[in-house]
Amino acid sequence: MGFRLPGIRRASFSANLTSSKCGDVPKGSLAVYVGEKMKRFVIPIAYLNQPSFLDLLSQAEEEFGYDHPMGGLTIPCAEDAFENIISRLNRC
Repeated sequence: MGFRLPGIRRASFSANLTSSKCGDVPKGSLAVYVGEKMKRFVIPIAYLNQPSFLDLLSQAEEEFGYDHPMGGLTIPCAEDAFENIISRLNRC
């Protein structure tokens, strides 16, 4: 079962996914730090309910535990794997 996130177009979604120098996270979004370089992504909170994202969180917890020193969610997976999951969620 999928759902659409109204108001999020491909262009604006890509802008939200890229690294941001700004510390602001829009309401309804979450900062996620990914990979060895801790690249910052801003994703909709709604993604936290998606099975593929929950699977990624479970794997990260089992392997590394939860550590959030940067004030956002830290996921020690490869950036390309994270971007792949997020792009699939965007297509739902």
